[in-house]
Amino acid sequence: MNSDVSRLPFGSERPFRLIVTGGGTGGHTYPALTAVRTLKSRLAAEGRALEVLWVGKADSLEERVAVGEGIEFASVATGKIRRSANPLKMISPANVKDMSRVPLGVLQARKAINRFRPDVVLATGGYVAVPVGMAATLMCRVPLVVHEQTVRLGLANKTLAGSATRVAVSSQSTVELLPEAVRAATVVTGNPVRPEVFTGQSEKAIQALGLHGFDGHLPTVYVTGGAQGSQQINTVVSEALPWLLEHANVIHQCGPDHVQSLSQQAARLSSSTAGRYHLTGYVGAELPDVLALADVVISRSGAGTIAELTALGKAAVFIPLATSAGNEQVHNARHLADAGAAIALTDNVTAERLQGVVVPLLTDPAQREAMAERARGFGRPDAAERLADVVLAAVRQ
Repeated sequence: MNSDVSRLPFGSERPFRLIVTGGGTGGHTYPALTAVRTLKSRLAAEGRALEVLWVGKADSLEERVAVGEGIEFASVATGKIRRSANPLKMISPANVKDMSRVPLGVLQARKAINRFRPDVVLATGGYVAVPVGMAATLMCRVPLVVHEQTVRLGLANKTLAGSATRVAVSSQSTVELLPEAVRAATVVTGNPVRPEVFTGQSEKAIQALGLHGFDGHLPTVYVTGGAQGSQQINTVVSEALPWLLEHANVIHQCGPDHVQSLSQQAARLSSSTAGRYHLTGYVGAELPDVLALADVVISRSGAGTIAELTALGKAAVFIPLATSAGNEQVHNARHLADAGAAIALTDNVTAERLQGVVVPLLTDPAQREAMAERARGFGRPDAAERLADVVLAAVRQ
């Protein structure tokens, strides 16, 4: 990385002060947390301290994450926009009521900014970022860095991009989707990935999960629908399971609420294949090891998942969540699928279709590796460092 970027114009004895805002989902929250940790490490290496204030919604994921990390937290009023393909339906009573809270949120954010006096504000999306970003640029004249995790700018970041000092995006393809006036301020950083993701060891997964019935001559498929699981993915995988186990080992993270019903189905597996199937409600600290063991991943296509799998270079079959905001998961999956870097199942998702697309990945190692290599071409393992560069450089603009 370019170390000159982080040599700021003021004395090194003063802590660097950052306000971070964004949340509502892990896709907005965890990249922000990774960026904070990276900035803290970078500045510490230069003998400087980092002071952080996280501004978000009360009783939210971002508040829990901030408190758990020992980061000071301040809440502001927020207004959520409920999307609709029909513009007239956007003017709903609920939207009008929520949007009326934004001015209050802006005033609360201005108070927090004036009190904390940050060098820069980092906004990672979610509707809570809007009042904070607006207060920073319109009222307090503080540099604003906006970070977008998905291929297309989310509604909050789209609102803030025009007044941001820098817009950090995760894909080069995003740049072409931006208004001409915003492109000059845009930097491709990638989406920050937790460093521990890169530390996985496949043997540790075998020991931690007790996968002693796995066949080392077969590829391993990791199935996940996120922390809560996915009924859609669980259904199509369970229907295809007898066939899958003829060709692969399977680790199936199904979500805590689905373990009982899927365990009953697993009990009917043949004795010759049952040992190659591991069902679990949740994968926690062992996730890096599971990813190291996996040859193919079947999952949703949220921004965080995309960032991790491309950084690691994993062949993947994506089954996007159709109800994601702005249809972002479909866009994410198709973006990679169009380049042959993944497979996207976006319509008529059935066990038969899943089996059809997985066949070549399980039976042809060369094809599987070719897809993994193309996926790796989209990965940015140094995204957190790149974003830290952008945040530090914004102070000098």
